[in-house]
Amino acid sequence: SAVLQKKKNNFETDLFFPIIQEAAGLAGVPYGRSAESDVALKVISDHTRAITNMIADGILPSNEGRGYVLRRVLRRAVRYGKLIGIDDAFLGRMIDVVVKMMKPAYPELMEKQAFIKKVAGVEENRFHATLNAGMDLLAEMLEETLKKQRRILTGDRVFKLYDTYGFPWELTEEIAKEQGIEIDKDGFAAAMAEQKERARAARTKVSARIATPDTTKLKSESMTTEDTDGDTEILLLGKDGQAVQSAADGENITVILKNNPFHAEGGGQIGDSGVLEGNSGIISIEDTKKLPDGIVYCIGTVTEGVISTGETVKTVVDRERREDIARNHTGTHLLQAALRRVLGSQVNQAGSLVLPEKLRFDFTWPEAVTDKQIAEVERIVNEQIWKSTTLDIDEMPIAKAKEMGAIALFGEKYGDIVRVVRVPDFSTELCGGSHVFNTGEIGCFRIISESGIGSGIRRIEAITGKAAYESMLADRKLLRESAALLKVKVEEIPGKIEKNLAALKEAEREIERFKNQQTKDALGNLLKNVREKNGISFFGAIVPAANMDELRKAADIVKGKFPRGAFILGAAAGEKVNLVGMASEEAVKTGIHMGKVVSAAAKICGGGGGGKPAVAQAGGKNISELQNAIDEGVRIIESQL
Repeated sequence: SAVLQKKKNNFETDLFFPIIQEAAGLAGVPYGRSAESDVALKVISDHTRAITNMIADGILPSNEGRGYVLRRVLRRAVRYGKLIGIDDAFLGRMIDVVVKMMKPAYPELMEKQAFIKKVAGVEENRFHATLNAGMDLLAEMLEETLKKQRRILTGDRVFKLYDTYGFPWELTEEIAKEQGIEIDKDGFAAAMAEQKERARAARTKVSARIATPDTTKLKSESMTTEDTDGDTEILLLGKDGQAVQSAADGENITVILKNNPFHAEGGGQIGDSGVLEGNSGIISIEDTKKLPDGIVYCIGTVTEGVISTGETVKTVVDRERREDIARNHTGTHLLQAALRRVLGSQVNQAGSLVLPEKLRFDFTWPEAVTDKQIAEVERIVNEQIWKSTTLDIDEMPIAKAKEMGAIALFGEKYGDIVRVVRVPDFSTELCGGSHVFNTGEIGCFRIISESGIGSGIRRIEAITGKAAYESMLADRKLLRESAALLKVKVEEIPGKIEKNLAALKEAEREIERFKNQQTKDALGNLLKNVREKNGISFFGAIVPAANMDELRKAADIVKGKFPRGAFILGAAAGEKVNLVGMASEEAVKTGIHMGKVVSAAAKICGGGGGGKPAVAQAGGKNISELQNAIDEGVRIIESQL
């Protein structure tokens, strides 16, 4: 392109130059003026192209993997913008140029333009906050390093920037290099390792996954997972990772059955629980998991008698618990589909947890979901429940599933044959979990929380069925109790609260006016005891003030009536002493320094503090010495005059 367009380099071709022109216009720095500004403009153009296409491909800023690459590239572009004088957010305008340039070849950029700008804008604003805090501290560090005639910034200081301000060490390195200073990478790595060790030591121990014994001798092809309770054979008993012939009352074990109707943990759904009943013992099954080779095993505790390998047992799955799990799992599928309809197809699952009592769904999204959007998502899911649609669950080749538009989880491994769960005309996903037969079985769906759990990741928790109904009953009870306390009907609660808040605000204003008047009256009496020396008036007094803010307000009132003078005020606030001192401009010129006055007075009360010549404050612990402290302050003011 450079050759055909007769340009000196790639950046001057029509693949980059429109972006450079936009950035140059924003910065007021023409391209070609200096090598430094040209490098900045080239970085911005190149990085903006990358940012635009990465976000369009579903990548979001994060602290690991490809998300970290995006974060680094984006932050570097912002930093180079600051170098040439662009202090405000600007990536949105750059992205508009990129989309306009590239849309003939990549029309999907037009469809995702608003989303790309939103993600980039959120990250850009976050980085501006980080930059402003970190840049000031880094500048001090570099200045101090140069003053000491050193050329290396110590690793612990680089780590402090990283740990306290989230300042990327790579950015610290770039900025330091501009001033001819290297960073101590080994020291930084050591500080990082030390912090990780501290965090590891502080973490609560998490229960280790129960180890299973060697299963290579088992014939997996003879094992089944038919979902019917009944008699089956125990093929293997395990304890502490070793095969055992039998297990007695109280022992924690793993069990592998010839036919296992218990559904294994997977796809965010927890495993089934229930009971195994033998002729001479009972096992309480607490969880069910699956080995990498597909063998399903149960985790449980012998609660009665003795259970042996080779014994025939009766399987009893906790069906009520499983039905609750199924409601929540199908509800999770409906939730994802509704979110994609309300927020857009950029929503991707980032994790989930399906429990009997609730469901949790993590997804990619750059900002908080609004109350209005949450209400819309909730409405759409419940509409699907009211339709009582029969689910279509089938196994098929993965290629056919993809043709149907089935959503797969990023990072999940799928075989050639996959299980597809469809809610016709609404949701199609690859899933091996438990589901209801018909959406009507879910009963009701209710979102109970929405929050951020990381950069670009949001979490929604919801409940279904009986839990959702009980939640609504609890809300109704709360509303009725609130209405009774307010002595209004339920529908009149908002109006009554608004009215009460307005009355409370007016009462607070009236109390404040009363306090101010009290303070003025008290101060009016105090001013009768003012003394004078060398043309400057001065005095000290104890005033009623519940906290430092009230004492400062009292001091401001005195200052307004005391244009040529100095004073110290004290107040007892509970078990604490507060002191404030102020001096007029004329008093300061004669040698008054209220910082020294207040500091000396505070020591009498067993405290400390200080400030500037014109204004200072302090605190103390000994209330009984308050009057002596005020007297000491007055004495020092007089001596300074």
